[in-house]
Order: sequence, then structure tokens, then C-alpha cells
Amino acid sequence: MAAFVYDTLPGRVVFGAGAARTQLAAEAEALGAKRILVVAADSETELADELCGPLAGRVTETFSAVRPHVPVEAADKARAAAAGADLILSVGGGSTTGTAKAVALTTGLPILAVPTTYAGSEVTPVWGLTDAGRKTTGTDPRVLPRTVVYDPDLTATLPEELAVASGLNAMAHCVEAFWAPRRNPVSSAVAEDGIRHLAAGLPGSGADPASREELMLGAYLAGSAFAVAGSGLHHKICHVLGGAFDLPHAQTHAIVLPHVLAFNAAPAADAAARTAAALGAPDPAIGLFELAARLGVPAGLRELGLLESDVDTVLDEILELAPADNPRPVTAAGVRTLLHAAWAGIEPGKESR
Repeated sequence: MAAFVYDTLPGRVVFGAGAARTQLAAEAEALGAKRILVVAADSETELADELCGPLAGRVTETFSAVRPHVPVEAADKARAAAAGADLILSVGGGSTTGTAKAVALTTGLPILAVPTTYAGSEVTPVWGLTDAGRKTTGTDPRVLPRTVVYDPDLTATLPEELAVASGLNAMAHCVEAFWAPRRNPVSSAVAEDGIRHLAAGLPGSGADPASREELMLGAYLAGSAFAVAGSGLHHKICHVLGGAFDLPHAQTHAIVLPHVLAFNAAPAADAAARTAAALGAPDPAIGLFELAARLGVPAGLRELGLLESDVDTVLDEILELAPADNPRPVTAAGVRTLLHAAWAGIEPGKESR
């Protein structure tokens, strides 16, 4: 076995149906919260108000101007709203968690996260900001939430389309963890188990309690694996596309993932085999592609509004960010072929046959 380093990230996880309504106040109290900034998108403020009922008198302000990919302008406004606060309570999906992280990055305030999607950002020390169409990401222990309250009941009203895309986004965290720069046997084991739970929950799309629990547990495992292993080619591609063209985060990941997996499958045979076993599919890339199609995910990036000509405009930025140890050498020709296949929505790997 190869030598490896595994960094165990600090953090408390509270998991269970109804946990956000029964345990949130105690978790905030444990963090010594007296003045709380709530971060919740417009669509989540009613839920946030309900959950904060037991915290009456401690909430100083609710910041709701949450935007995808966290534009620097939104981050600056959120930081201003945090003046005098001693805790950030994040209630929502990845963009909401990302906004809370932008505040923590400059203020050092602790985050108590209550996820309402399967984004996984709540268990990673990764932050992202978008400025003038370019998304920058980084890692900093200050943005890692201190406590996460996972309540599968909170995803009961998640639209099926978003639940599916969010679950497949979590799947991307697992698959990527097999070849990301800081991969190790522990993170790979967590990722493989995460794929199994996500594959069990996705057919139900979170419409029933059992599938919601599978998806939320899978998302937690996915985020945990990604947090340790780091970001690979898939995430670099999706971050560039999202920042440049404001594409929806989860759907972009869901569409691109099978094509990156097909791109890396041959030189990353062990990762492909473990992904296939966890999915229960002989070809993992085609299995993911067909699963997404059955669940109604758009087949190609063109359905998200991306123009075919847009592909060539981001090649240089992707090549600049691509990890040097990606299983397959990353070339302009290879990425162009991959992106055009993802744009057109053709079966992964077919473009190279």
C-alpha cells in the first residue's frame, strides 16, 4: 500500500429527521451564540424564520441576497450584515453555504450550517467567489462550518428537478475524490460508500423519507471525501463554466460528470471499477449518463443556454487550472472533445470511438 496522509477535518454532525426543529437551538447555544446572522435565500427565509423560533432575540439580521457562484458584490453585502454577529447560521443550499463561507473567510466567524439540498459544501473548507465572470476557489479552515445539522425532512419540498441535479452533483464529489490531488485510501472508501447511498436514493428523487435519508447521507459522505481529496479536473471545468456563463451549478455538474469519467476511465481503472460496482453498472460513465437521462436531467449543456462557440473561449482557463496529476494528460484537444460531447449531450465516450 502506498504511503498517504489523511487530514481529519474538525466538525460536529447532527443527523436525523426533525433534527433542525428539535436540536438547532441547543447547537447554537453550544457555540456560545448571542448575536446570530442568518444567511438564507429569498426562497428559504420563511423556513429559516420557523427554525429560528427558539432563538428569538438572538437573530440580529437575515441576509437573503444570495446569488449562485457568490459574486463578490453579494459577499461584500453579507459581510457588512455580519457586523456585531458572533455566529453565522446558514439555512439553504450550496450558494447559501458559499455566501456564509465568504463572510467567515474575512471575519473568522463560526458557521452553523443547515443544508436543504445535497450540495455537500457544508462539510468542506472550500470557498468560491466570482468576479467579472471568473470564479476563484480556495481552501481555508476558517470557512469549514463548526456544526452541521442534517435534517432529511428539510428536502421534502425540494423540487424533483433540483433534487436530482443536487444528488448528481454530490455523485460528482464522490467520483472526483478517486483521482483528486490529495486522494487516499480513506477518502476513496468514503467516496465509494457515498456513491452507493446516492445510487440508492436517486431513483426516488427524494420523494419519500427513505430516499431523502439515503441522499442526505450520501451527500454528507460525498462532501467529506471531496473535502479531504480536493478538487480535480471535473470541478475545474464546472467552476470555469459556471463563473463564465452563470450556468446552474448542480445541473452543470450532473451533465459534465459522465464525460469526465469517460475521459479518465482507462488510466484510472481502479476508480472506474469501484464506481461501477457502487453504481451497479458495467460501464460507470454510461451508467451515470443513463441514470441522469431517466431522471430528467438535460442531456447537454446547450439545454442550459451554452452556445457551442462558448466552448473554445474557456479552454485556456481550464488548461491553466487542470491538475498536473490528472489520470490522463489534459490537452486542449482532449478538453475540447470532452466539452463538445457534454454540450451536445451525446453518450460519453462515443465521440472518441
